[in-house]
Amino acid sequence: MSGSSGTLPGTAALTQVGRLATLSWEVLRAIFKRPFQAREWIQQCWFFASVTILPTALVAIPFGAVIALQLGSLTAQIGAQSFTGAASALAIVQQASPLITALLVAGAGGSAVCADIGARKIREEIDAMEVLGVNPIQRLIVPRVLAAMVVSVLLNGLVSVVGVLGGYFFNVVLQGGTPGAYLASFNALAQVPDLWISEIKALLYGFVAGVVAAFRGLNPAGGPKGVGDAVNQAVVITFLLLFLINVVLTAIYLRIVPPKAM
Repeated sequence: MSGSSGTLPGTAALTQVGRLATLSWEVLRAIFKRPFQAREWIQQCWFFASVTILPTALVAIPFGAVIALQLGSLTAQIGAQSFTGAASALAIVQQASPLITALLVAGAGGSAVCADIGARKIREEIDAMEVLGVNPIQRLIVPRVLAAMVVSVLLNGLVSVVGVLGGYFFNVVLQGGTPGAYLASFNALAQVPDLWISEIKALLYGFVAGVVAAFRGLNPAGGPKGVGDAVNQAVVITFLLLFLINVVLTAIYLRIVPPKAM
């Protein structure tokens, strides 16, 4: 694409979308190629986990509390207090948990990945690897994307447990709810596919966060300032894509999986 003044803004945006899709496909292909960078993958998993576990747990507690308190107040107004547990737990497991996980993985881990790749790019390390016949996508990008996916799935389970326990505590202790009714309503309405869709969302969110961070890191504007701008862009783009994907996946899930009968 030329950088002339006659270039349409929409054309440049479509070009970036196409390049991002191409990188996503190249990453998917490189996952199954050998040799697999197991050591790099383990190091990246540890890095992602170390920077996201504590913030994720700390965010999950107030998030679960807000959902439980709001739904507890709403169900009390309409006389459906017995369904507080099911409503809050399903909201946390299906929606809040994967989104919280993805936002922190993208904000903490993804920004670091983008900065690392961007620094390598401006130091021409990426070009040197290509000259030496080393595929930078297989060597650098794939371990980081897989680490983001694995940690997202594991953190999603942590957020679900912490969020549900926090919601239970605030509903039962602060709002005077009945422990038995909270648990019984959750058991009556929740089903295994609710957990599956939550984990699928977390897995896909982790992939998107990793690929977008790598894409912006591989294409900085130039110089240290360009790397900083790329990090900011990666986080914003990831957030926008996550909310869009969440709407699509939720709509598909509600169409395919019927609600559990009382």
